[in-house]
Amino acid sequence: MKFLKFLLVGIFFGIVLVKSEAVSWYRIYEMFKFQSFHMYGIIGSAVFLGVLFIWIFKKYKVKSIEGREIDLLPKEKGVARYILGGTIFGLGWALAGACPGPMYILVGTGVFSMFIVIAAALLGTFIYGLLQKKLPH
Repeated sequence: MKFLKFLLVGIFFGIVLVKSEAVSWYRIYEMFKFQSFHMYGIIGSAVFLGVLFIWIFKKYKVKSIEGREIDLLPKEKGVARYILGGTIFGLGWALAGACPGPMYILVGTGVFSMFIVIAAALLGTFIYGLLQKKLPH
């Protein structure tokens, strides 16, 4: 029962993404071919809301449920790591037709071939963990 709230938020998130067609392979294909604004609008809205909420958290010193102030640490500067990581993420997204969140949502909608994509994503995460110390950070 302790994790029920997370399950309910996940279900709500899944319904929103399915209804907005953000998990549609066709919409993702359109985005990567620069044929439609649909996905850019969804992603842009998410980025805008993320920036807005971080600004609110910092300005009003919002506290967590435990009463501790939310402390957002700055990221390390660097270009190569973000270009390389973003390229790998984008290629995986384009090839699979889904990024990490929608992979699970698509399984919930009956696209069971996404289990292969999820297994590959987990394998990639495991390999990254093994190679992490040897990669440029």
